[in-house]
Amino acid sequence: MALAPALIKVIAGRKKGTTLPVLFNPSQYNLERSNSFKATQVPGLGSPLIEFVNGEAATLTMDLFLDDYTDGPGGLTTTSPSRQSKSVPERIRAITELLDIDSSLHAPPQVQFVWGPLLFTAVLERVTRKVTLFRPNGAPARATLSVTFKEYRTLKQQLAEMRRESSDKTKRRQVTAADSIWLIAEREYGDVRGWREIAAESDVDDPRMLRPGDWLRVPPWEGPNGLRKPN
Repeated sequence: MALAPALIKVIAGRKKGTTLPVLFNPSQYNLERSNSFKATQVPGLGSPLIEFVNGEAATLTMDLFLDDYTDGPGGLTTTSPSRQSKSVPERIRAITELLDIDSSLHAPPQVQFVWGPLLFTAVLERVTRKVTLFRPNGAPARATLSVTFKEYRTLKQQLAEMRRESSDKTKRRQVTAADSIWLIAEREYGDVRGWREIAAESDVDDPRMLRPGDWLRVPPWEGPNGLRKPN
């Protein structure tokens, strides 16, 4: 069974609805996701405390092959019902124009890369072209485009997907054998100086007397600079 053709769909801006079929499906693609962490130095510890900062946008990378001599009719096209074959320079232009700022968005348009079960909503971040065959007039006749898509999600979508406790409510945390009130403050507030608020809320007179299994109340804390620390 033949694989479904891959598509690049423009989903925002003046070219919304434009579809760019990829006649030569990529032989492979790379999908990468990562997180950002910060290291906080705490005196007396053998290594820094690692604190989650935020997730990075996923990236999708692949090579797209364009060839005037082997492509059939129906190359990169627009919403026009006529599906005329496009030359390699026209196909390159259709893809690289997705890097241009859309006047209605004041930014490059959002797109979707669709291939079978893969639906990746993104912006086109980078295009590198490698031309390997030319026509007599110097026009590219065969090229490989290395493209990078960066995942695009709106603030509303990200907030809807978040699963976190409210930062304006007091929480309860149990002390483990590897814990201390200072480590809990760093983990909850991102600042060890918050241990005093935890101690006061939990009626702890001597933090050094805490034992595994004890419970602490962790209140909201605005921190020394008056800004609320994220939980």
